[in-house]
Amino acid sequence: MKRKVCFIVLLLFVTSNILQAKQPPVPYLQKDYRNSFKITFLSWISGSTKLSYERAFPNIRQSGEWCASVIGAGRDKYQNDPKGYTMRYGHKFFLKENQKQSLMGFYMRPEIVYSHYYYNSSVDGSRTLTNNTAFLGTFGYQYVHKRFLADFWVGGGYAAGTPADTYYHHGFELWHFFNTENTNIALSFSIRLGICF
Repeated sequence: MKRKVCFIVLLLFVTSNILQAKQPPVPYLQKDYRNSFKITFLSWISGSTKLSYERAFPNIRQSGEWCASVIGAGRDKYQNDPKGYTMRYGHKFFLKENQKQSLMGFYMRPEIVYSHYYYNSSVDGSRTLTNNTAFLGTFGYQYVHKRFLADFWVGGGYAAGTPADTYYHHGFELWHFFNTENTNIALSFSIRLGICF
């Protein structure tokens, strides 16, 4: 009798494990975070440190993103001792409506960037002020996994103001390629890494 009971219990145990193994795994249900805090990847090697905050708007696939930069907080690749700041605001329009994550997906982003800093001029070494504003259109992709976020983008637009002699404004770069220059054409590309909350 004991053998029969042990055999039935063992049979039930094995059967339940087989049935459980055949069931598809329950997908990971990721929380939909609506805020993120980011740092621009490797910005400190170009002479500045850039920090960003992004918030998704409720019920629409859009978000607002604010970024502030301390110019001089980092390694200066041009060796011209820049000191100042940049401020930027971008409004993201995510392209897919069916994403389950508010901050994830391909996006279009119009933005405005203001750059203000002093640097040592390469012409005579004097301390020089540059003020420049860029109006950009960028296209990018933002990836979210649990709380980790990675943001990649590229874009360009129009710039106005006093250009730096390096053409780099710690948030955008003025056109100076192929032996040509145009201080009204601004380019922007970067990677930001951050956390969601």
